[in-house]
Amino acid sequence: MLAACAALAQWDAQKSFDRLKSLVGSWRGKDADGKPVETSFRNTAGGSALMSEITTGDEDMISMIHLDGDRLLLTHYCPAGNQSRMKASVSPDGKTIMFDFIDATNLSSSEAGHRNRAAGCD
Repeated sequence: MLAACAALAQWDAQKSFDRLKSLVGSWRGKDADGKPVETSFRNTAGGSALMSEITTGDEDMISMIHLDGDRLLLTHYCPAGNQSRMKASVSPDGKTIMFDFIDATNLSSSEAGHRNRAAGCD
């Protein structure tokens, strides 16, 4: 039973990763304040990682997404100088991949500004 659960978890992580890889390309839009935002996705490291770059007028952020055994992880490199690590889960309807905070490097305190959640593939 445990082996079946581990295989299912790995399959879900791989399926989610493959789904995110379908976003490869460049996208333009506006943020909540109506300012232009450019987002790009590209495969790197022989297809074992997906890099997301978000560029606004004043900031540039990178996130790296990769498999770690049976989990899908995202590391967000924030303009605040910290790096939030998040683990993926899939919404009950299977349409949204959510990344929730695990921990961070270079974070002075839990109150310091950092990314707690990210979503993709709505």
